[in-house]
Amino acid sequence: MLQIQSFVFNPFSENTYVVFNDKKQAFIIDPGNFAEKETEVLKKFIEEKELKIQNILLTHAHIDHVLGLQKMYDLYQVPVLMHEIEKEILDRNPMDANRFGFFFKPFEGEISYLQESEKISLGSDEFNILHVPGHSPGSITFHSEEQKFLVSGDVLFEGSIGRTDLYKGDAEQLLKSISDKLFVLDPETQVFNGHGNPTTIGFEKSYNPFFR
Repeated sequence: MLQIQSFVFNPFSENTYVVFNDKKQAFIIDPGNFAEKETEVLKKFIEEKELKIQNILLTHAHIDHVLGLQKMYDLYQVPVLMHEIEKEILDRNPMDANRFGFFFKPFEGEISYLQESEKISLGSDEFNILHVPGHSPGSITFHSEEQKFLVSGDVLFEGSIGRTDLYKGDAEQLLKSISDKLFVLDPETQVFNGHGNPTTIGFEKSYNPFFR
């Protein structure tokens, strides 16, 4: 049985997730820990649960979702998994940081690339990879079909969708991604998103104002 723990980090109130199984194998998803105290909170949880980090996963590489990426990579020395298209966005982060008034070093570490319809495993549990561009060109979601949950990044929110005014955002593409890739999932599927409260596919299909 998978468990998921969320943490709200950094000035952007980004949701960082740790997904783990009964054998204490774990993924860190979208490490947004920026302040040292945030990193300590994340480390303490991992240590207290005695988790063994298998990979760091990125739904996408906007700066608010990777502020702790280098720190977590340096700590656990495990490959970062993301969509290949998103590497351009990751590489832009030092420039984006300058616009927000702080310094951010380019990421240095091992990256492996994921593709649409690929599966990744955490022990015996599988996640489907869905490519859902529009908010960012290489946005992907991690879908546990068996346990009916989805870590979606900034694609679909409670009553909203991801912004599309950032570099290579595309509103029409995002709406199509959600309709074609997410709204076909089981309505009971929980959506753990990049900001705010979790929701469900069924609720968003019925009530999200962008689809009414």
